[in-house]
Amino acid sequence: MTSASPDSAAEPDAVLERYREVRAATIALTAPLSAEDCQLQSMPDASPAKWHLAHTTWFFETFVLLPHLRGYRPFHPAYAVLFNSYYVRVGDRHARAERGMLSRPSLEEVHSYRRHVDAGIERLVGDAAGTVWGDLLELGLHHEQQHQELILMDIQHAFSRNPLEPAYRADQAVNRAPGEAEWMSLPGGLHALGHEGAGFAFDNEGPRHKVWLEPFTIADRLVTNAEYLAFVEDGGYRRPELWLSDGWATVEAEWWTAPLYWRREDGMWTRFSLAGRHELRGDEPVLHASYYEAEAYARWAGARLPTEAEWEVAGRHCPLRQRDDVAWQWTASPYIAYPGFVASESAVGEYNGKFMVNQFVLRGGSLATPAGHARLTYRNFFPPSARWAFSGIRLAGT
Repeated sequence: MTSASPDSAAEPDAVLERYREVRAATIALTAPLSAEDCQLQSMPDASPAKWHLAHTTWFFETFVLLPHLRGYRPFHPAYAVLFNSYYVRVGDRHARAERGMLSRPSLEEVHSYRRHVDAGIERLVGDAAGTVWGDLLELGLHHEQQHQELILMDIQHAFSRNPLEPAYRADQAVNRAPGEAEWMSLPGGLHALGHEGAGFAFDNEGPRHKVWLEPFTIADRLVTNAEYLAFVEDGGYRRPELWLSDGWATVEAEWWTAPLYWRREDGMWTRFSLAGRHELRGDEPVLHASYYEAEAYARWAGARLPTEAEWEVAGRHCPLRQRDDVAWQWTASPYIAYPGFVASESAVGEYNGKFMVNQFVLRGGSLATPAGHARLTYRNFFPPSARWAFSGIRLAGT
């Protein structure tokens, strides 16, 4: 499930303080949203904010409270099905594509559900901190932080489908590129990859193992909007020779002409963000590019995407700018198990292992990743056509 976490043996007050902080951060993220906003599901891959609020609560109730708090009574028996995501061994699940149809329970009832479970956690931690459920509680907190980023991804996509194009927040920070890109050279050789064992990690970040790398170069910053726009204006979306076959098929089928949320109007390019629609800023890193687009751009630029091993080694030994605070960065590595990986036999073993097919690894972190959640060994993953994540491009070469 996870590597050992210091928090699992922490004092009750410290455990509860962290729990309250993470749970409060989720509430703060949804505070600008109306009840109607929280109901929206704009595509099957996205979920309503109300569902995220309930599902993260279901996780604590299902994996922490029900097995470990004597006398705990579930808030509502139907929630076991409504808010289960993909844990087949736990029981039935409501169809993912139909989460937006759940007008009931209301948003107010979901908040009551959160308070009910929070009270249970308070009792559990107060009675016996540092017991067998400690790692499960820590996993639940990191799981909730993942959903905090998903809340922002999903509401941005939902708002982009509204002709009014509302802003989630008008004061979003501008992430300008830190000057010209510099290429750093790294020697080849045998390198250790994966989590070292101290502190929390998801199970897919280990076991730590050795990889052989040939010498390579890597850009110290991300590709900018201006650089990607040059690809667009050079006919990048009309040149099949630049694309993987499946990527080109997707371009044709979905009529892609630019990254998600870009639009050309009256000769000017604009981009929709959490701050609403605004003029495209050339010196900001390009966001919301799929793996297919990242790979095609790299080919056009005479470069390539780094493997996840190259990315991690570079991050460990070089000053990578924009490493984990702007955009998740596509790598050329398929999402597969590390040598020696074994998923937990419990239901939480379904957390990562069963998704190790037809997806690519992203490294780093993004403007929507909660502070302190990402780390050098973190392995994010999405299908190659996914574009609504805060994903960007870092180039590599020989």
